Amino acid sequence: MSDAIKVSVIKVSVIGAAGRMGSEVCRAVTGAPDTELVGRYDVGDDLGDLGGADVVVEFSVPGSTAANVAQCIDRGRHVVVGTTGWTQDKLAAVRSQLAGKPEIGVLIAPNFAIGAILMMSFAQQAAKYYESVEIVELHHPDKVDAPSGTAARTASLIARARQDAGLGAVPDATTSDPDGARGARVDGIPVHALRLRGLVAHQEVLFGATGELLTIRHDSFDRVSFMPGVLEGVRRVGDHPGLTVGLESYLGLS
Repeated sequence: MSDAIKVSVIKVSVIGAAGRMGSEVCRAVTGAPDTELVGRYDVGDDLGDLGGADVVVEFSVPGSTAANVAQCIDRGRHVVVGTTGWTQDKLAAVRSQLAGKPEIGVLIAPNFAIGAILMMSFAQQAAKYYESVEIVELHHPDKVDAPSGTAARTASLIARARQDAGLGAVPDATTSDPDGARGARVDGIPVHALRLRGLVAHQEVLFGATGELLTIRHDSFDRVSFMPGVLEGVRRVGDHPGLTVGLESYLGLS
């Protein structure tokens, strides 16, 4: 095994195991040669000792994830989190709790697809060269939050790159939009969320300058596309104590 948790087999429990992502994680953990599924938990289940897991993968719902992560930290478990809806206040609470557990690692990642992480990295690189930028994210209609965590993370990365480059606000002469047709603003970046049956997870970032358009797009057609990233997080979270936001930090892209 790579420079990950120094055990021959990593014991993994999954919170949200019956969900769309959680069930796929259970299959991936079961199928990998260096991980063992030791616990499945869902709404109303007593987490107990979390099955004696080395790492807990948390894919529940935004309203439950913070409490679940706090319970995992309290029990001394590393945590890999794919549930979105994390605010700066909630992240600060995790950092505060981890101060008393300096050996524990927590990874909170808005997206585990390697292509999506590269998309965000490429967008961050491109941001300083373009006056205009907007994000369109497309997901299935059963998704409960909007904009997606990936879109929000991408917007934050772009906004930081624009600020570092000394760029001002994205140009937009709109003064009347009573129905919100121009979408949301995340750190000043316009973000549009589409929800359509048949989709899984898709995003494009559009950069505009006089006479040209650059589009960076990623599509996940099946949730299996997230599993290599989830397993990479499981293998590496123990080598990264404290809170890490974004799998790109483990891949050398941050």
